[in-house]
Amino acid sequence: MNLDDRDRQILSELQADGRLSNAELAERVHLSASACLRRVNLLMESGLIAGTHLVLDQKAAGFAGTAYVSITLGSQDRDRLDAFEAKVRHVAQIQECHLLAGQSDYLLRVIFHDMADLERLHSEVLTRLPGVVRVQSQLTLRTVKRTTRIPV
Repeated sequence: MNLDDRDRQILSELQADGRLSNAELAERVHLSASACLRRVNLLMESGLIAGTHLVLDQKAAGFAGTAYVSITLGSQDRDRLDAFEAKVRHVAQIQECHLLAGQSDYLLRVIFHDMADLERLHSEVLTRLPGVVRVQSQLTLRTVKRTTRIPV
C-alpha cells in the first residue's frame, strides 16, 4: 500500500493513542471527520492496521517477571512443528512465540508471577509441550525499552 504523509500521521497518532475518537484524530491530522474515517477504514481494509488492543501493565497485573525461553525440538518435521505451535497458542503466559533459524527452534517470551510460578511453567508446561527436548531460559532484570510502535 502506498502511504502519503497524512496516512503516516494517522498511523503515528493511533499508535501513540489507540483510544482517540475519530473527531480527535481528524483534528490532530487536519482532516474532516468523514475524510479521516474514510482513510482509517482504508488502512484497516488494506491489512496495515491489524487490530486494536489495550496494553496492560505487566507488573500491575501481577506478573513480576519475564523470561525468554529457547526451545529445541527433537525434529522439525511439519507435524511436530504444528503440534508444538497449536499447544503454545493455548498457554496464556506465553506472550510471544517465534520460529527461529539457528541453534534453537523457538524463542518464547514468557511472563510469570514469581520464581515458583516460573518453575511450575518450566516443569509442568514448557517441558511437556510436544516434541520438546531442551528448554533454556534467560531471565530479564529490567525492561529498558518495549514498544509496539512501528515507524511509518
